[in-house]
Amino acid sequence: MNGVIIQYFHWYHTGELWNEFARNAAYLSELGITAAWLPPANKCHLGREGRGYDVYDLYDLGEFDQKGGIPTRYGSKKEYLNAIEAAHKAGIQVYADIVLNHRMGADETEEITVHEVDEEDRNTSIAEPMKVSALTKFTFPGRNGKYSDFIWDHQCFSGIDVVTRGNREVTGIFKIHNDSGTDWTDDVSHQLGNYDYLMGADVEYRNPQVVQEMKKWIRWYMETTKADGIRLDALKHISLKFLKEFITFIKTEINPDCFVLGEFWKDEAGKLESFSDQMDSLISCFDAPLHYNFFKASEEGRDYDLSKILEGSFLERKPVYSVSFVENHDTQPLQALESSVQAWFKPLAYAIILLSEEAYPCIFYPDLFGAHYTDTRDDREISISMPKIGVLPVLLKARQQFAYGRQISHFDDPNCIAWIREGDQDHAGCVVIISNGDEGCKELDVGHENRNTRFRDFLGRRKEEIVTDGSGKGMFAVHAASVSVWVRSDDNVQHFME
Repeated sequence: MNGVIIQYFHWYHTGELWNEFARNAAYLSELGITAAWLPPANKCHLGREGRGYDVYDLYDLGEFDQKGGIPTRYGSKKEYLNAIEAAHKAGIQVYADIVLNHRMGADETEEITVHEVDEEDRNTSIAEPMKVSALTKFTFPGRNGKYSDFIWDHQCFSGIDVVTRGNREVTGIFKIHNDSGTDWTDDVSHQLGNYDYLMGADVEYRNPQVVQEMKKWIRWYMETTKADGIRLDALKHISLKFLKEFITFIKTEINPDCFVLGEFWKDEAGKLESFSDQMDSLISCFDAPLHYNFFKASEEGRDYDLSKILEGSFLERKPVYSVSFVENHDTQPLQALESSVQAWFKPLAYAIILLSEEAYPCIFYPDLFGAHYTDTRDDREISISMPKIGVLPVLLKARQQFAYGRQISHFDDPNCIAWIREGDQDHAGCVVIISNGDEGCKELDVGHENRNTRFRDFLGRRKEEIVTDGSGKGMFAVHAASVSVWVRSDDNVQHFME
């Protein structure tokens, strides 16, 4: 099975997502989608304005009257469970987005001791320890102890970004003095000296009670939702020791087949590979370096060397543990990691991740459905449009029907590359050819079994047929700045027009 993930949300989605996803599950299955990554279902500090990453209560999936209402931005708990059930009926697995790093919107303040650190080097203190008041106690009064009576206090957190001293609110990065120590945990990314702290009240995984509570919660969550896998957020900031213990617990105590996918955002494949190795290959990772290759290629146009499009990618280094993507919610316009791939290049990028032999691709909601939204920056309203990629459903169908068998790559030209999928006993295979410059062509040997055979472009972009010679060689063509997928004309398949 040629699996495909869809990230079924984007940062600016207006909400009511669970019901929408349930309605679209059958359609997604028809396109060959086999797994859906859904956004965090937990109640947020910002209530219905939260996107799921400003975590307040992990046990509240839209069930309790907290933070301004019962539903989350995406709907109620009942709707969430119905959405997962609809996915399963359509043959689609669900990967739940899990935020382990922090909590926001505490219910009570505590008097604690902290010291402020340099934001550019978190190992360097810039002030003496001081007594402050901070929002570090989570009692979840709206839930009233249902599912768990665990109270989160300052012993459960390692740092915070807002404190009150006297009558003055102060912002910065403050290391909390707790029973686990006065230093950050060391087994995290060493970016900015130590990257333990990201935002909000940073969870302290050196506290064994916290670890026990999180194991209890993930068991409850997986048994309640019937999710098939998890996507873990912001792993550069979380203890490797805890991550290993947590994932091992899931795979040994809850579901040995649970798929675990992590966001360890690095633009260097070597660092991703090192992280994967340290995690004993318990986890797959998003291929951020490949995304940046796509972004750069879209910006540079014909000046980009297409023959190097996979160089430096995690797909190249460790394909079995790599998840390839073109775009996600963090790379959208106005987001912290903004690096939007230009629309002209997206069909080429999607052809690479959908039709290559070793990639496990993840497509992005706006690229399939489109997205139009407004946002406010500096008191100005900004309109943003992400039109759907018209050829994407056809590329998905091509993956379903033809992207099988050994791959023979012809990445031998800076502006025109191609590869052959040889097919298997049930699938005929295909030829994929891409140009980021002028119209291109390549003479390719598609094998003796394809001698004197007619091929046509499954995408409908080229109207002519190609006929191979008596040895199986043919001249396969592609329009300028385009992609074509050549398949046998005599195959009993539906051919598509964009």
